[in-house]
Amino acid sequence: MKKRVLATLLAMSMVLGLAACGSKSDSKDDKKEETKTEAKADDAEDVELQVFIAASLSKVMDEVATEYQKDHPNVKITFNADSSGTLLTQIEEGYACDVFFSAAQKQMDQLEKTDGLVVDGTRKNVVNNQVVVVTRKDSGTKVTGLETLKEASSIALAGGSVPAGKYTRQALVNLGILDKVDDVSTIPTETVSEALGGVEISEQDNVSKVLAAVVEGSCEVGTTYYSDTYGYEDELNILQTVSYDLTGNVIYPIAQVKNDEASDAEVSEAKDFIDFVTSDKAKTIFQKYYFDTDVE
Repeated sequence: MKKRVLATLLAMSMVLGLAACGSKSDSKDDKKEETKTEAKADDAEDVELQVFIAASLSKVMDEVATEYQKDHPNVKITFNADSSGTLLTQIEEGYACDVFFSAAQKQMDQLEKTDGLVVDGTRKNVVNNQVVVVTRKDSGTKVTGLETLKEASSIALAGGSVPAGKYTRQALVNLGILDKVDDVSTIPTETVSEALGGVEISEQDNVSKVLAAVVEGSCEVGTTYYSDTYGYEDELNILQTVSYDLTGNVIYPIAQVKNDEASDAEVSEAKDFIDFVTSDKAKTIFQKYYFDTDVE
């Protein structure tokens, strides 16, 4: 009897010992995998991407970049925000750029078809926007939209090389306020003023400056993008959301730029970043900032 009990106890102790060994082994394996993962993250090469974005993308792209960096902590994203025309000129002049996110197709067409600086297969349409006529809530303006702009004491308007300025001019042409021309971006601001009865127009380099001129009260009204009104709902009134029939679609394309100074890691990350910008996760961020993500 004693021998049976002893044998049973020995068997149980062996089973428990094996289980404990198995547990320790599993624990060691888990720790090894964690160590490998951490090592892989630590070994990731630090990368800095130079991303040129239209000024109207400044707010939304800050949040997009923050989300991207959660899974890519080794990537530093440096934004250069200005009008798409200015950014195009900078790239053509040799400024280091990995990704170009334009507010219009014209500048991207120039970069791709004429300059040959777009990496094949990376160009994608991301969002659509709309031109709006805005004023301060306390302005007391008589302006109700583009057709009554001549009622304003002063107007903030982007230059013709700026997409928002071009779209505004196109709308004024379609309304019969401006004469038709082959390229509406060439219509001088002085001509726009004359067509509106000599109203004072403050020409701005980009839509962010247009918005600032209206918010600060230095101009009674201005034309900017719907997305730019995000965060200013308590200060601004949208007098008119201009239809696509007047402006055409306001499509924002993105593409990777050929950059001879970029490392292999930077080239790879630039592609990954564009993939993220066009992902469903990024779409929800763009929608939050009043962009339309229903694009072809």
